Amino acid sequence: MWAGDGAALAQPPLPRFDVQIAPPDIAPWIEGNTGVPGFSSFIGPEPGPHVAVVALMHGNEVSGAMVLDRLLRARLRPRRGRLTLGFANLAAFARFDPEHPTASRFVDEDLNRLWDASVLDGPRQSSELDRARLMRPLIDTVDVLLDLHSMLWPSDPLTLSGPTEKGRALAQAIGVTGLVVADAGHVSGRRLIDYGRFASPATHEVAALVEAGQHWVPETVEVALACVAGLLRHVGMATDHPALPPRRPARASRYAEVTQAVTAATAGFAFVQSFRGGDIIPRRNTLIALDGTAEIRTPHDDCLLVMPSLRPSRGHTAVRLARFIQ
Repeated sequence: MWAGDGAALAQPPLPRFDVQIAPPDIAPWIEGNTGVPGFSSFIGPEPGPHVAVVALMHGNEVSGAMVLDRLLRARLRPRRGRLTLGFANLAAFARFDPEHPTASRFVDEDLNRLWDASVLDGPRQSSELDRARLMRPLIDTVDVLLDLHSMLWPSDPLTLSGPTEKGRALAQAIGVTGLVVADAGHVSGRRLIDYGRFASPATHEVAALVEAGQHWVPETVEVALACVAGLLRHVGMATDHPALPPRRPARASRYAEVTQAVTAATAGFAFVQSFRGGDIIPRRNTLIALDGTAEIRTPHDDCLLVMPSLRPSRGHTAVRLARFIQ
């Protein structure tokens, strides 16, 4: 669905989000075996890369945690290389309350906006910065990383590759979501997939981020699990382990590049209608939102709306606008 020109609608009250899945008990995995609480590594009998799958970068995105808990309880072990499964923001997850599920995204600040050397090495302090600094030496040994996320607002699943060709290749090899989006991240800070060793075109280390679906619904858990299975099969770590879903039929991923990341400049940012992630606006210059008095219009025909946030806070990404690439 898309809207033509017109005045932005007044924002309705924030809807109630039902939690349809039970958060996992990750107490058995808190100690880990890596020196970083919540992170466990396993070594295969044959040489290979160090692959990490990370969940709970945001403490209320429990679908990824459910996947890792399932794999750990099933004693999944790699056939080659080193496999690390990690729960990132333990402090925020400990606060998760199904009655108020949006309140535990982080404690002090977004853990997925801190992955810049100048920030990690700087003087600032927070719960999340302490955690990122603790995780960093382990992350510095990882060759291939998959970061599991979910979304607050309705959207088709997608994989974010970052701007590099190696990221795009990894995302397409994992498959599953059917849409790969290349973007440069957020003005508010670098994501884990934007960390230097993964984001530099000059290195072989690579990362991708899966947005597996909407928060707190069973389908999102299954998409995230299928993405992990796709990754492990791609790198030759696992094939038919009972904890992994059957291999999905191969499908060609559509590829889109973000042409504009729209950051809310005012507290009055409002879309002209309730867009869904994956909506395509056919015509250039179509009004899609008002940011105070500033009009937000599509910069090109067939404009893909990537993860529109229907209640964006000032200074945060409201939507990414993308163009499909052959």
